[in-house]
Amino acid sequence: MKKPTLAALALLVAVTAPAQEAKTEDHAAHAAAALSGIKKEMIEGITSADFLKLSDKPKTAKITLVATFTAENYGMNFNGYAKGAAVYTIPTGWTVEVNFINPGPVPHSAIVIDKPDTQKLQVAEPWFPGGAVPKHTQGMSFGKADFSFVADEAGEYALACGFPAHAISGHWVALNVSDAVKVPTLKLGDLDAVEAK
Repeated sequence: MKKPTLAALALLVAVTAPAQEAKTEDHAAHAAAALSGIKKEMIEGITSADFLKLSDKPKTAKITLVATFTAENYGMNFNGYAKGAAVYTIPTGWTVEVNFINPGPVPHSAIVIDKPDTQKLQVAEPWFPGGAVPKHTQGMSFGKADFSFVADEAGEYALACGFPAHAISGHWVALNVSDAVKVPTLKLGDLDAVEAK
């Protein structure tokens, strides 16, 4: 096989450079469309205190997961965090009830996946039975959906957007299931982890 010439390499760079610029513009357009179209009433009053709570039911955690909560990661975030910057830790064997909200026009969804699967373009099924919104690969706009699952296996997982290529673009937060904890916690960015109440 021949080595590419300098001219061939220059042509390759010239051809691929506009595609990279377009990708950045696409992300910016995604964020602008999502944020300009947000239905404020769908998320009015939601604060970080709502992101993780204890249920009235025993050994049950309630998670509120809002897509496009801020402009972070071009709008591809949950509760303002992306790329695993928020970490939910759930005791093994607990039930997790998720209230998913997408207040914007760009389709998003939520699915529990194995953490390494955040690097895949698409994940077909949730790791835990019941661990996804309906039609997670299609996503939804201006919608809400609830789902629940039992976190019955310790490990490192993710709550990710199931729309194709969104998880690999960073639209996910970490979900750890641990034998070592007794109460669910949530760590937001550089802040200390806080126990659910």
